[in-house]
Amino acid sequence: MPTCQNCGSFVTTDYVRVFTPNEVDRPRVCPGCEDLVRDGADVREARATRSN
Repeated sequence: MPTCQNCGSFVTTDYVRVFTPNEVDRPRVCPGCEDLVRDGADVREARATRSN
């Protein structure tokens, strides 16, 4: 069961397949990480809060 490296939340295998490189099995951030976002090959702090 894959989990987020930042918050430890469960992520689906489809999410891992789409948002991580082939050799990585745990994403750096997930949709539940409100304080971080993916930015190309890096992770950065979110500039604005996310609205649900």
